[in-house]
Amino acid sequence: MSTSSVSSPSSLARAPSRARPAPGFARRQRAALARLVAPLAVLVLWQIAASTGLLPERLLAAPTTIASTGLDLIRDGTLTDAIAVSVRRAAAGFLLGAAAGVGLAVVAGLSRLGEHAVDPLMQMLRALPLFGLIPLFILWFGIGETPKVVLVALGVAFPLYLNTFSGIRGVDGKLAEVADVLRLGRWGLVRHIVLPGALPQALVGLRQSLGVAWLALIVAEQINASSGLGFMINNAREFLRTDVVVLGLVVYAALGLLTDALVRLLERRALTWRKGFPV
Repeated sequence: MSTSSVSSPSSLARAPSRARPAPGFARRQRAALARLVAPLAVLVLWQIAASTGLLPERLLAAPTTIASTGLDLIRDGTLTDAIAVSVRRAAAGFLLGAAAGVGLAVVAGLSRLGEHAVDPLMQMLRALPLFGLIPLFILWFGIGETPKVVLVALGVAFPLYLNTFSGIRGVDGKLAEVADVLRLGRWGLVRHIVLPGALPQALVGLRQSLGVAWLALIVAEQINASSGLGFMINNAREFLRTDVVVLGLVVYAALGLLTDALVRLLERRALTWRKGFPV
């Protein structure tokens, strides 16, 4: 037997091993599957209750009926048009509210003068009932798109402001000494230390603000609206179409879960440096 046919330990070490899925990826797959168990169980019980007559259709339509209604509304374009209008309103309100919330949090968080000028006003506005402002917005802006976008913007601004402000003030003050040693300057301190240190808390505020944005939009679209998911739900209520009402709510929930998943993905990418508690 030739020595070339015998694999040495070093050659075995150099031999390519079979690709194995990363432990983190497998763990995320198991977590995703585990999160589906409870919703699927609720759907099965819901369908059984509707099929056996325990849950009358006039109170709550069966999941199969809602799915069939959704396909019909997609085919005639009603649902897709409503989603497009609602997403456009939510995006406009979110961008406006996020710019205001983060900008004011940076001003208040980086200086005592900014805090004294901004924080009292924000706390006063935060104490106002958000949906109680709707009549005033209608008087100010009419019944067009503006009051709906402004309502969403207000709902977005406060969670982002509070969390970003808290994140900035929560940065370890000793890191400023590191900035002095590295001669970063004021802008370098903010860019390389303060803002990255505040990012985890700001992302929490981002997730909260997106949830509030969809909640505010649901209310805004059911008042003096002629398009969007809220209008579709309100119109279905007049005709006792529980399947359309539930379908609209499910779409709202799906949009909320989608935006939350995007932020969670952003968290994993932006905070790779942070060691979390192993679960």
